[in-house]
Amino acid sequence: MNNELKRSGELTSAVKMATSGLGILARTFSTSVRCNKLVQTPVQVYGLTGSYASALYSAASKEKSLDSVEKDLRSVKQLWEKDTKFRDFFADPTENANRKKTAFQSVVKKKSYSKVTQNLFDTMADNGRLSKLTDVINLYLELMSAHRGEVICKVTTAKALDANTSKELNGILEGFLQQGQKLYLQTEVDPSLVGGMTVTIGDKFIDMSLKSKIKLYTDILKSASI
Repeated sequence: MNNELKRSGELTSAVKMATSGLGILARTFSTSVRCNKLVQTPVQVYGLTGSYASALYSAASKEKSLDSVEKDLRSVKQLWEKDTKFRDFFADPTENANRKKTAFQSVVKKKSYSKVTQNLFDTMADNGRLSKLTDVINLYLELMSAHRGEVICKVTTAKALDANTSKELNGILEGFLQQGQKLYLQTEVDPSLVGGMTVTIGDKFIDMSLKSKIKLYTDILKSASI
């Protein structure tokens, strides 16, 4: 009994510490003194990057800058993906944190990013976490999709879908949505699937690829030959 109470107390303390940490992050990103209570995210995100994304969402919500922060982050993500020197510099864990912070501040000034966005970069630079920036950005974009009632659906096929097939697939997937939800379809090409497709919608994953069928039949043949 005493051990159970002790574990319960430890869990409560851990939860309080995690909540306090999020609150500190959110206040760090905010540009003015407001209510310390965190704004609840539309969906749960986890881990260190989830903490940054949740705190950023809360701060941006209080500053009424959710959309402008999203625009900033999409711009940074595009730059990160296109400019290899930019990406490698900020992803390098051996690079000086102050140099990274100064470099990012020059980008912020040039692009006229919001103060909330700038505070995110400064905090991640100070904490040596800029290598995780794209993960934080992607989670924030997921939060914004959920905020708009969008359901992200990722479809991976062996070759690119033509317009008619894409339209037909979109109509089928919309049938799984609840009232008020909107489908946000992401498509990728993975030749290793051989044929068919994989579909991830919400927390559901469906594998209809030829690759998985080949593996299934291969495993059956192997077990039969033993």
